[in-house]
Amino acid sequence: MEKTDMKHDFIVIGGSYAGMAAALQLVRARRSVLVIDAGQRRNRFARHSHGFLGSDGIDPAELAATARRQLEAYPTLTWAEESVKEVSGQVDDFTVTATNGNSWQGRRILLAIGVRDHLPPVKGLAERWGTHVFHCPYCHGYELNGGAIGVIAVRPLSIHQAELLTDWGSVTLLINGALELEDPVRLSLEKRGVIIEQERIDRIEGTADVVLNDGRRLCFAGLFTSPRTDPSGSLVEQIGCALEETPMGMQLQIDSEAKTSVPGIFACGDAARSPHSVSLAVGSGAMAGAQLHRSLLWPESIRPRSD
Repeated sequence: MEKTDMKHDFIVIGGSYAGMAAALQLVRARRSVLVIDAGQRRNRFARHSHGFLGSDGIDPAELAATARRQLEAYPTLTWAEESVKEVSGQVDDFTVTATNGNSWQGRRILLAIGVRDHLPPVKGLAERWGTHVFHCPYCHGYELNGGAIGVIAVRPLSIHQAELLTDWGSVTLLINGALELEDPVRLSLEKRGVIIEQERIDRIEGTADVVLNDGRRLCFAGLFTSPRTDPSGSLVEQIGCALEETPMGMQLQIDSEAKTSVPGIFACGDAARSPHSVSLAVGSGAMAGAQLHRSLLWPESIRPRSD
């Protein structure tokens, strides 16, 4: 076990796109930054990342590796490949402990922990998640080349998803027992050209072929669904940060300065905002980094939330 005597200005928990974007602002302010990352990027299953200006279409692993190399060129950056178990302490005196017992001290904490995707229990879906089954049309819709798109319903948000995707191809909304459509909603979908399929799904085969319970096979260029999300791991519960409900699921409650309900602990990225994409995560992280830096210059801004 290792316990460092050095107290970092900032400890960033989570080294994916949001966490690294925040860390970049902070090391450029010549502050001591520790990034702790377990290496589980949410989009690790995807082969290409789209919609991020200047890096459209590249392998997301390459994007992450390049960002890390650039960060590590700054002398005040430390990177630890660990999984965090516990955060304790208070403003200016936090201790972060890893699952292997290593611990570090820091003045401020940034949670860039990402989210867990709770996928619908459809046989064959999880194996295609990120390659032929997606959640974001802006990230993956264009590459389907106007082909047939299936939307696997999970909750009312799926109706909006089906309507939105009509700009990317011909859409079939696969109800799969998840929704009861009111007549006005059904008419609105049909007006947009959405085909409504009531039969339940038995399994997904091939690239994106949906086999229904009655034996029919519907072939799609790609599938979309809207998994429910919540912050990754159990760290949020351990710290006691407040959560809030969104159409996507649960997320960390933050204010306009990226502060959580716990003084001195900030949050950014998918775990603290929606909707989700690489570009939005990077923007969220960059803004959070600036707010963290400001909190050291104006410590009076660190106070308990009143809402």
